[in-house]
Amino acid sequence: MSCGAPGVPVAVATGAVVAEGEGEVGGGADVVADTDDGLPLGEATAPVPDVDPASEQPARRAATASPARGPRAALLRVVAGGRMPHPHPRPPRVATVRGVTSDARPAPPLVVSLPSASWVAAVGEVPGATLTVWDCTRVPAGPSPHVVVPPYLGLPPLREALAALPDLRLVQLLTNGYDGVAEQLPRRVALATAAGVHDASTAELAVGLAIASLRGLDDAARGMAAGDWAAARRPSLADRRALVVGWGGVGRQVAARLAPFEVAVTAVGSRAREQDGTRVHGPAELPGLLPRHDLVVLACPLTDATRGLVDAAFLAAMPDGALLVNVARGPVVVTDDLVAELAAGRLRAALDVTDPEPLPPGHPLWSAPGVLVTPHVGGNTSAFRPRAVALLREQLGRLVAGDPPLNVVRAGTRGPADG
Repeated sequence: MSCGAPGVPVAVATGAVVAEGEGEVGGGADVVADTDDGLPLGEATAPVPDVDPASEQPARRAATASPARGPRAALLRVVAGGRMPHPHPRPPRVATVRGVTSDARPAPPLVVSLPSASWVAAVGEVPGATLTVWDCTRVPAGPSPHVVVPPYLGLPPLREALAALPDLRLVQLLTNGYDGVAEQLPRRVALATAAGVHDASTAELAVGLAIASLRGLDDAARGMAAGDWAAARRPSLADRRALVVGWGGVGRQVAARLAPFEVAVTAVGSRAREQDGTRVHGPAELPGLLPRHDLVVLACPLTDATRGLVDAAFLAAMPDGALLVNVARGPVVVTDDLVAELAAGRLRAALDVTDPEPLPPGHPLWSAPGVLVTPHVGGNTSAFRPRAVALLREQLGRLVAGDPPLNVVRAGTRGPADG
């Protein structure tokens, strides 16, 4: 089914997506490369540079554009290989919602659904776009959206609802992670994340969890109820040797925040490389790296490569007394294997994410010794809404102007069998 004006072809994405944070170009429309959640799995033997205020803002790459222009075409244009030269300047009023028209006709508006009226009010007027409210639970009234922004929390099943939207071309998430979403989208629909929006908040929680666990703040909080003054010497964050697993946006922000605490940071990514002066180790080097680090921070997305990464062998390679911090995804860790190590008293853990999640009452993790659990709140801070609004306004402005979207992790495809 064509999304263009009658008789007017629309550019179709069939290539790779430029990965955020990792600087890779993958092959194939369904190939998803590392995102700013930081794919896994190397060593910053040199000091990690201080956070530049500019780096706190989302560092995003746009999908590469082909010469065809227009909001709809821009949603789908991703070209295999490197970045193409910028096309010639387009004539005035050529870009339209459903293709390319004569320069005399005004472009129809880009229809965008946001999850609530408060989001519509926060985003405000975007010239060339019509903002509607839809929570993704029923077929929306009115025109079919071209762009859907699902709710941040409590994401409902999307497959049937999105399949009923004939004009849909892009789903824009409000999260860094996208596990479980891509497979629910029709093949023609592209997927973009909120890469960069949550990096600072998630990184500060990772450091906070490490400090709280090492310095026994959780034990002190429990002791308050009993009036228990239990002074003891505890490990410091200073002089820790930290292994950051996942060198995307969150992982790099964690490293930048650990540096002022005089922590030696080693980076592990999806592949060995040199990145911005930092040596990044590959996953195959983990067995040799783990025994040399007493703090491990997980900041990678959930993929086939990272699911169950932290298993009994991974944990056994960590030195006695080491701390595991997880701000990635719960299933990156094999929960039963972690519970066994905690029960033995050999390791400590500070977890913002768990498997299962939510963690049910009575689960062994609640009562395991040496564990601190927070309920998946890494990105859910006061910094979220204004940064997400800034991203949405930038993204929609680009689409209205006919520019390619940002943070694309899966390109849409179109063909006879596409839904």
